[in-house]
Amino acid sequence: MSLKDQITEDMKTAMRAKDSARLGTIRLLLAAVKQKEVDERVVVDDIAMVAIVDKLIKQRKDSITAFTQANRMDLADKETAEVKVLEAYLPQRLSAEEVGTAVRAIVAELTAELGRAAGPGDMGKVMGVVKTRLAGKADMGQVSAAVKAALTPQA
Repeated sequence: MSLKDQITEDMKTAMRAKDSARLGTIRLLLAAVKQKEVDERVVVDDIAMVAIVDKLIKQRKDSITAFTQANRMDLADKETAEVKVLEAYLPQRLSAEEVGTAVRAIVAELTAELGRAAGPGDMGKVMGVVKTRLAGKADMGQVSAAVKAALTPQA
Protein backbone atom coordinates (compact mmCIF):
# COMPACT_ATOMS: atom_id res chain seq x y z
CA MET A 1 0.00 0.00 0.00
CA SER A 2 1.40 3.37 -0.99
CA LEU A 3 1.72 6.19 1.53
CA LYS A 4 -0.98 8.15 -0.30
CA ASP A 5 -3.39 5.21 0.00
CA GLN A 6 -2.53 4.86 3.69
CA ILE A 7 -3.28 8.55 4.28
CA THR A 8 -6.60 8.24 2.45
CA GLU A 9 -7.54 5.25 4.61
CA ASP A 10 -6.54 7.18 7.74
CA MET A 11 -8.80 10.01 6.62
CA LYS A 12 -11.74 7.62 6.35
CA THR A 13 -10.95 6.22 9.79
CA ALA A 14 -10.79 9.72 11.27
CA MET A 15 -14.16 10.52 9.66
CA ARG A 16 -15.75 7.44 11.18
CA ALA A 17 -14.23 8.21 14.58
CA LYS A 18 -15.32 11.87 14.32
CA ASP A 19 -11.74 12.93 15.16
CA SER A 20 -11.99 16.44 13.73
CA ALA A 21 -8.46 17.57 14.63
CA ARG A 22 -6.83 14.57 12.95
CA LEU A 23 -9.23 14.75 10.02
CA GLY A 24 -8.43 18.41 9.41
CA THR A 25 -4.69 17.75 9.37
CA ILE A 26 -5.04 14.79 7.01
CA ARG A 27 -7.25 16.81 4.68
CA LEU A 28 -4.66 19.59 4.71
CA LEU A 29 -1.99 17.04 3.73
CA LEU A 30 -4.11 15.59 0.94
CA ALA A 31 -4.85 19.10 -0.35
CA ALA A 32 -1.10 19.81 -0.52
CA VAL A 33 -0.60 16.55 -2.42
CA LYS A 34 -3.40 17.37 -4.85
CA GLN A 35 -1.97 20.87 -5.36
CA LYS A 36 1.43 19.41 -6.28
CA GLU A 37 -0.16 16.90 -8.64
CA VAL A 38 -2.17 19.59 -10.43
CA ASP A 39 0.62 22.18 -10.55
CA GLU A 40 3.28 19.81 -11.86
CA ARG A 41 0.99 17.38 -13.71
CA VAL A 42 2.54 14.37 -11.98
CA VAL A 43 1.36 11.50 -9.84
CA VAL A 44 2.95 11.85 -6.41
CA ASP A 45 4.95 8.80 -5.30
CA ASP A 46 6.07 7.91 -1.77
CA ILE A 47 9.31 9.91 -2.02
CA ALA A 48 7.43 13.05 -3.05
CA MET A 49 4.86 12.39 -0.30
CA VAL A 50 7.63 12.37 2.31
CA ALA A 51 8.95 15.65 0.90
CA ILE A 52 5.47 17.20 1.16
CA VAL A 53 5.05 15.97 4.73
CA ASP A 54 8.52 17.35 5.59
CA LYS A 55 7.58 20.72 4.13
CA LEU A 56 4.30 20.86 6.07
CA ILE A 57 6.07 19.92 9.31
CA LYS A 58 8.67 22.66 8.75
CA GLN A 59 5.87 25.19 8.18
CA ARG A 60 4.16 24.07 11.40
CA LYS A 61 7.39 24.33 13.40
CA ASP A 62 7.98 27.85 12.10
CA SER A 63 4.41 28.74 13.08
CA ILE A 64 4.90 27.25 16.55
CA THR A 65 7.95 29.46 17.05
CA ALA A 66 6.07 32.56 15.91
CA PHE A 67 2.98 31.78 18.02
CA THR A 68 5.10 31.08 21.09
CA GLN A 69 6.92 34.41 20.70
CA ALA A 70 3.55 36.16 20.36
CA ASN A 71 2.34 34.36 23.51
CA ARG A 72 -0.46 32.58 21.60
CA MET A 73 -0.18 29.18 23.23
CA ASP A 74 -3.63 28.10 21.98
CA LEU A 75 -2.45 28.36 18.36
CA ALA A 76 0.96 26.87 19.17
CA ASP A 77 -0.74 23.85 20.76
CA LYS A 78 -2.93 23.38 17.66
CA GLU A 79 0.14 23.45 15.41
CA THR A 80 1.97 21.01 17.73
CA ALA A 81 -0.94 18.57 17.45
CA GLU A 82 -0.78 18.86 13.64
CA VAL A 83 2.96 18.13 13.69
CA LYS A 84 2.33 14.93 15.67
CA VAL A 85 -0.24 13.75 13.12
CA LEU A 86 2.07 14.56 10.20
CA GLU A 87 5.12 12.91 11.77
CA ALA A 88 3.28 9.59 11.73
CA TYR A 89 3.66 9.57 7.92
CA LEU A 90 7.43 9.99 7.92
CA PRO A 91 9.76 6.99 7.70
CA GLN A 92 12.11 6.20 10.57
CA ARG A 93 14.68 9.00 10.78
CA LEU A 94 18.42 8.49 10.98
CA SER A 95 20.11 9.31 14.28
CA ALA A 96 22.58 12.19 14.57
CA GLU A 97 25.46 9.70 14.54
CA GLU A 98 24.19 7.99 11.38
CA VAL A 99 23.74 11.36 9.66
CA GLY A 100 27.27 12.40 10.66
CA THR A 101 28.72 9.13 9.36
CA ALA A 102 26.87 9.45 6.03
CA VAL A 103 27.95 13.08 5.61
CA ARG A 104 31.59 12.27 6.38
CA ALA A 105 31.51 9.47 3.79
CA ILE A 106 30.07 11.84 1.16
CA VAL A 107 32.69 14.50 2.00
CA ALA A 108 35.42 11.84 1.65
CA GLU A 109 34.03 10.88 -1.78
CA LEU A 110 33.94 14.53 -2.85
CA THR A 111 37.50 15.08 -1.59
CA ALA A 112 38.72 12.15 -3.69
CA GLU A 113 36.76 13.45 -6.69
CA LEU A 114 38.12 17.00 -6.38
CA GLY A 115 41.67 15.93 -5.70
CA ARG A 116 41.87 18.37 -2.79
CA ALA A 117 40.42 18.74 0.68
CA ALA A 118 36.77 19.82 0.65
CA GLY A 119 36.23 23.10 2.47
CA PRO A 120 33.37 25.41 3.44
CA GLY A 121 33.15 26.63 -0.17
CA ASP A 122 32.08 23.14 -1.24
CA MET A 123 28.96 23.11 0.95
CA GLY A 124 26.63 23.44 -2.06
CA LYS A 125 28.20 20.45 -3.80
CA VAL A 126 28.03 18.33 -0.66
CA MET A 127 24.43 19.34 0.13
CA GLY A 128 23.40 18.45 -3.44
CA VAL A 129 24.67 14.90 -3.01
CA VAL A 130 23.43 14.60 0.58
CA LYS A 131 19.90 15.72 -0.34
CA THR A 132 19.58 13.00 -2.97
CA ARG A 133 20.91 10.26 -0.68
CA LEU A 134 19.24 11.24 2.59
CA ALA A 135 15.97 12.75 1.33
CA GLY A 136 13.19 11.71 3.68
CA LYS A 137 15.57 9.77 5.90
CA ALA A 138 16.92 12.67 7.93
CA ASP A 139 15.99 16.16 9.07
CA MET A 140 17.69 18.53 6.63
CA GLY A 141 18.45 21.04 9.39
CA GLN A 142 20.41 18.35 11.18
CA VAL A 143 22.07 17.34 7.90
CA SER A 144 23.09 20.93 7.18
CA ALA A 145 24.73 21.24 10.61
CA ALA A 146 26.58 17.95 10.04
CA VAL A 147 27.82 19.15 6.63
CA LYS A 148 29.07 22.43 8.14
CA ALA A 149 30.87 20.51 10.87
CA ALA A 150 32.43 18.11 8.35
CA LEU A 151 33.63 20.93 6.08
CA THR A 152 35.02 23.16 8.85
CA PRO A 153 38.77 22.64 9.17
CA GLN A 154 39.71 21.19 12.54
CA ALA A 155 42.34 23.15 14.43
